[in-house]
Amino acid sequence: MTEVTAAPATAPVSPAATARLLAEAARAVDAPDLVLAVSRNGVRTVHTGGSAEPGPVPRELMAYELGSASKPYAGLLLARLVAQGRVRYEDRAADLLAPGFPVHPAVRRITLRHLLTHTSGLPGLPADFYPQAVPRWSTDPYGGYPANRVVRSFLRARPRHRPGTRWRYSNFAVSVLGHTLAAATGTPWEVLLHQQVLAPLGLDATRVRPGPDGTDAVGHRRDGTPVPALDTGGFTAAGAVRATPLDLLTFLEAHTGGAADSPTDSSLATALTEVTRPVLRRGLRHAHTHTLTWFQHPTPYGPVLFHAGATLGQQAFLGFRPGTGLAVAATATRRVHRTDTFVATAYGLLAETL
Repeated sequence: MTEVTAAPATAPVSPAATARLLAEAARAVDAPDLVLAVSRNGVRTVHTGGSAEPGPVPRELMAYELGSASKPYAGLLLARLVAQGRVRYEDRAADLLAPGFPVHPAVRRITLRHLLTHTSGLPGLPADFYPQAVPRWSTDPYGGYPANRVVRSFLRARPRHRPGTRWRYSNFAVSVLGHTLAAATGTPWEVLLHQQVLAPLGLDATRVRPGPDGTDAVGHRRDGTPVPALDTGGFTAAGAVRATPLDLLTFLEAHTGGAADSPTDSSLATALTEVTRPVLRRGLRHAHTHTLTWFQHPTPYGPVLFHAGATLGQQAFLGFRPGTGLAVAATATRRVHRTDTFVATAYGLLAETL
């Protein structure tokens, strides 16, 4: 077990005290590999641990699968392209993907905003996804469903609800967003993400494919057996990002403005502000608030924005308090289950403890 603290320019909060809080929180999480990372105005404290023996690469330098916590990257990409004037939130996806192709009237009305905010009326996954996925649900459910099938399923879809009227979490919709932005810019998604988000923010250890041998964390099932690296197939934009905990902090610091090297590019700065602005409410008494890409909750310390994700054998949590310089990133190499404490522990650090 190790404690790693970055050298701060200023230290308004004791890194030693933060390290003790992280070590205490880590005791609640059972995983082969665990990283809890905090940034306070650019002052970083990272706790690493877990039940497995540490490998040759420190845990905080391993790349972890983010699963659905990839979506804030897709959201920031869309916001930056809008700030650059290359697309608009109200552009219709079908018109960008396949101009002139006959689609259902509801599909014709689906905009880029609808896709990102889970208000498109599309299901969580395409209906024809499951027959090919179920036989390999615990090993590779997405790899057999490539990009062209995602696009084809979208163009042939029959949404249950009028776009913009109901919220329903959809990996399908965010994946379609990725393919639509690639079509609109004439640039592959992976290249577009790197050009517009990863490179400008200095996220050199963030990628959408497995890296060199020994640099990616290995996920585990609940019983401790390892699982293969995730292949997202055509659902790249919804869940393919892999990143080190240190890169996750860099990503979050850009949103909080806590890092000394906050973006100076006007379109990126505009996008970072845009993705933190609340845009919709849902649920009983409209209690749930969302920005373009983050879940937002009230706390005694002000609102917190966050997103969690899970793959076949890993979990991730990203969150921050806007305007305070506080960010929390957490990763674990065990799949979520009913009694799992990982997300609650990470969320508690962000909303209650720190």
